[in-house]
Order: sequence, then C-alpha cells, then structure tokens
Amino acid sequence: MKIQNRRYTGNKYKLMPWIKEIILRHCSVHNVLFDVFGGTGVVTAELLDVTTKNIINDFLFSNEVFYKAFFGATKYDKKKLNQYVIKYSNIDRKTLLDNYVSENYGGKYFKYEDAKLIGYIRESIEDDYKNHNLTEKEYYILLASLLYSFDKCANTVGHYEAFIKDNKIRMAFVFELIEPIQTKNEVQIYRQDSNELARHVTADIAFVDPPYNSRQYSRFYHVMETIVKWDKPKLHGTAMKPAEENMSNYCRNSAPDVFADLINNLDVKYIVVTYNNTYDSKSSSSRNKITLEQIKQILETRGKTIVFEKEYHRFNAGKTAASQHKELVFLTKVGV
Repeated sequence: MKIQNRRYTGNKYKLMPWIKEIILRHCSVHNVLFDVFGGTGVVTAELLDVTTKNIINDFLFSNEVFYKAFFGATKYDKKKLNQYVIKYSNIDRKTLLDNYVSENYGGKYFKYEDAKLIGYIRESIEDDYKNHNLTEKEYYILLASLLYSFDKCANTVGHYEAFIKDNKIRMAFVFELIEPIQTKNEVQIYRQDSNELARHVTADIAFVDPPYNSRQYSRFYHVMETIVKWDKPKLHGTAMKPAEENMSNYCRNSAPDVFADLINNLDVKYIVVTYNNTYDSKSSSSRNKITLEQIKQILETRGKTIVFEKEYHRFNAGKTAASQHKELVFLTKVGV
C-alpha cells in the first residue's frame, strides 16, 4: 500500500499535480519544504523530487507513525516483514481470545472476528518491539501497515466519528504491508503544535493546510490514535471515544487569530495555503472558521499574494452540499 492509499478528510493527493505545477511555476526556490500540517503526508511525498530537505509536522500520533514508516531513513529487513505477513495471514481469528480491540470496537467499527485479529496483531507488534525483535523502522512499518489494512475494511464512511449502524459488517480484514518511500532527501519529522514549531523552522516554502471547520481530527481518527498509542484508555459513548486530547484551536472561533499568528511567524520565502469554500456550508460543523477574505488579508500582510482556483468534487459523507465546490491555493511571496 502506498502513502495515498488511506481515507482521510482533506486528502490532497488528487490535487497534487495542480499544486505542484503552481509551486514550480511561481516559486524560484524550493529546496526546503516545511509541510506545516502534514496530514496524510502526500504533499511531502509528491514534492520529494523537487526538494532536498523536507520538514513535516502533524499533531496526531497516528500521522507521526505514518511519517516514520514511509519517510524514516533507517534500514529495515523486508524479508523479515514479509514473514510477519505470512504469520498473521495464517492465524485463525475465530480461535483468538478477546482483547482490547474486540471488546471495544468489535461489532461496531470492525467485524468481531476481525477486531480480535487486529488486537492480537497490535499486541504482537508491541511485544516484539519491546523484546528487541524489531528495529524502530520495522516497528513503524508494521504498525502503519496494520492501520492502513484495517482502514480498508472499517465499518465507517471514511473517518471514525461514528460507525455505520444497522449494517451487516463483513469479515474483510487482510494484513498487508505499506510501501516505504525511498528518498535521498533529509526528512525531519515532528509532532508539535504548528504555531510553536513555526518559530523554530527556516525553509524556502511553507505549505499550510490547516483544519478550517469545527471537526477535530483527533476525534475523527480516534480509533487510529487509540490503537497507535496502545495505552488502552476507558472509552465512552456510542462511538467509543477516549477523553478529549489534541484539540485544535483552528477548529474554534479563535481560528483567524491563530492562523495570523502562524503566518506572521513563518521564516520562509514563500507561503502556500490551500483552502476550500465550505465556509457557506449548510452543516455548522463543516462551515469554515476562517473566511476566504480573512485568509487573503492575513497573507497580504506578509507579501504579494496570488489566488488560484480549481473546481473539485470532494469526498462528502454528510449533509454538506458539495456542488460548486472549489479548492483554492494562495501563494504569497514574502516581503514583496
């Protein structure tokens, strides 16, 4: 499985040819890229061939795992990892004992037997790493592979805000390996508050794609977060969520001020900001906390700003109307 092969709200993979063309045409220097809100990591991945150093950041624990699995520079034993695929494929999930995943997510996000196998594999990966049978890179590859594999069969509409009720869940989990990305670039990986990290990073280009509405990504992907951290917290409610953590100010009414603080503290030559026009959405949770006009005004305090538009049929799982949807790219040449 490749880095783009997961379901993720705001995934920019299909837009990357257009975004890459804008960057190459309008940014005279693009050696060092700061991917401020890394998300799936596809922006960094798609620009590796035109950069020499990449800095990628996201505050989700699961996304940090994905970055270390796909971009980590240390070596790993592919034959050893393939043996894990064979081992996990030969397990009869019906004979497995109950575990944290099956007890909490079985019959909800996953078929009960699938949930038992997912929990067994997660425990197995952790044990082998603690017993020094896996290198750090191998650990992250196996963990990322588990998450990508169960994401393909999860009983959801594409995120984990809730599971599909009254749905006959099929047994469909198959453990497959991700395909790590080979690059000569230096890739620095962070899991920090973006506004704080911006004060310590120097780059040629900052790529900025923050959350714009009230939907918190830490809640959207709480199942992945819980299985990655593996601290087995007590879960609550119908959706089986842990206590709140990693709540973003970009999803609150303070978003314009937080965005302005970020932009004002970026030490870069160019700022590239992606945005979509859901600020007039019928759904309050989908409605943007920052308007197009506010984005432009804030960026223009740093330099000359050009706006590019593209019609785009985005993923829509709820009540939000997706007609006349446009993606926008703001490109600011700092100091001009």
